[in-house]
Amino acid sequence: MRLTLYFSVLAASLLLSGCTAKLTEPEITFTPPKYVEEMPSREEESSFTAQGSLFGQGDSPLFSDHKAMHVNDIVTVVILEKATSSSKANKALTEADKLGLNGGIFAGAGANSTVNSALGRVNGVSEIGFTGGSTSSYAGSGAATKDASFTTTVSARIVKVMSNGNYFIVGRREIMVDDQKQIMQLSGVIRPYDIDQNNQINSAKVSDAKILYANEGDVDRSINRGWGSKLVEAIWPF
Repeated sequence: MRLTLYFSVLAASLLLSGCTAKLTEPEITFTPPKYVEEMPSREEESSFTAQGSLFGQGDSPLFSDHKAMHVNDIVTVVILEKATSSSKANKALTEADKLGLNGGIFAGAGANSTVNSALGRVNGVSEIGFTGGSTSSYAGSGAATKDASFTTTVSARIVKVMSNGNYFIVGRREIMVDDQKQIMQLSGVIRPYDIDQNNQINSAKVSDAKILYANEGDVDRSINRGWGSKLVEAIWPF
């Protein structure tokens, strides 16, 4: 009885785990990379303002490059992602087989006419030949092409200035239009040298970049299948 109960629980757990694996939706976790958490933050250096200086060295100097430099500063990320792939395959197979079988001929036995006559009749039968052959061929080809692009901008905040001078940034933008919510979220590590004079950086220069674009609302619910349909599809064996 215990053995039956054990196997029943095991089978149920395997079934549920399989269903869960197929029913989960793709997700992006915006947890910082491990090396970002382990690397200490850079200590802020106390600024010194020279008295009487025309240029100044405070938080907002007169002549400076207005780039994000400190924690909580804002940098604009220009997301320009394009994925292009193309593959093509051809395969051809040809095979030909031929088989031939011919009978032998018996030589005569001297001047004995009776034996020669019998051998002639045997040779008439043995000279019958058999010929067989087969030919097979296969040809197949396939091609796939994908071209996708995504362009937008998101303002991100410097969350951490690491000891090597790089910035860990996090940004999120939500837009509500006609009860439809659009969510844009990103995170990653950037170098201060890659920020241009307009305080912008291209997404291609963001290391460990994680970009999420999602829609919430009636339209999104209408194009997604219900959990019941997903459950049936997950356990349906055919």
